[in-house]
Order: sequence, then C-alpha cells, then structure tokens
Amino acid sequence: MLDWPWADIAGVGVILLASLVGVVLTVITLPGTWVPIVVAAGVKLWQPELVPWWAILVALALAVIAEVIEFAACALGASRAGATRRGAIGAMVGSFIGAIVGSALPPFPVGTILGGVVGAAGGALIGERTLQRCWRESGKAAMGAAIGRTVATLTKAALAGVIGVLLSLTASFGAFEPG
Repeated sequence: MLDWPWADIAGVGVILLASLVGVVLTVITLPGTWVPIVVAAGVKLWQPELVPWWAILVALALAVIAEVIEFAACALGASRAGATRRGAIGAMVGSFIGAIVGSALPPFPVGTILGGVVGAAGGALIGERTLQRCWRESGKAAMGAAIGRTVATLTKAALAGVIGVLLSLTASFGAFEPG
C-alpha cells in the first residue's frame, strides 16, 4: 500500500488537471501552455519537494518556443507560398481576429480553430490584394497562411502536451520519493 501524504496527492492532481486544461486551451488557440507552468510553480511553493525547479524551467522554455512557433507560423506559411510582407502581416492579424470571431460559432472549439485558419487565409488574401496582386498569387499566399496556422496550432498543442506530461510525471515521481 502506498503511504502518500494527502498534500502530495492533491498537488499531483492539481498539476494533472491544469495540464489537461492547458492542452484544451491551446487547441482552441488560447495561451494554455502557461496554465500548467503557473500551477506547477504554485505547487512548488506549497509543496517544495514535489516539483523540481528544472522541470518548471524546461516547461517554461518549451512554452516560449511554442509561442514563437505560433506567432511566426502564419507569416512563414504565407511567405513560403510567395506572400509579401503585407500578406504575412495580414495572415497574423487575420488569424487572431478569425479565432476571436470563430469562438462565437458553434461548436466552440471547432469554431475557434477554423476561425483562426480561415482568418489567416483571409488576412493574407486581403494583404496581397491591396498590392494589386492577381487572385492566383493572392490565393496561393492565403493557402500557405492557412497551412501555417494549422501547423502552428497542432505544434503548440503537442508542446502543451509535452509540458503537461513533464510536469505531471515529475510531480508524481516527487510524490513517490521516500521522504
């Protein structure tokens, strides 16, 4: 039989729940990567032996990488498809606006994700068309932006999962250590 103190069980449970919430928030294009990190830091202050600082710092580095990927992916996707700077900026702005507008559409998470993808494409298309580029070139840039946004969402969700697993496992192992 395990002899876990209740505080350790609660700490592991809170980190696990925060990790799951973080992944869900990330999938719906909200900043979910930060939720389990903040919670793990709070648990570290409450139960110092449960989560090592190195795990929190690694999770923090992964969250920063995820944010950079998300920020740059729309613009990179559009640029690789031949977009100009205006089209790339339009993709980033459109993605943000599309995710917000899409959140109002049912079902909630699907609307947010699709809104971000469609917004990225629309923003790139508008950015390119304001330069009097032809529809074919503008459409190609829009498709690149949409693909970039999709890749960004999937990559960031995967990194949120890695962060959640890292923090949950290190907390669990910390709870198992003989004290």
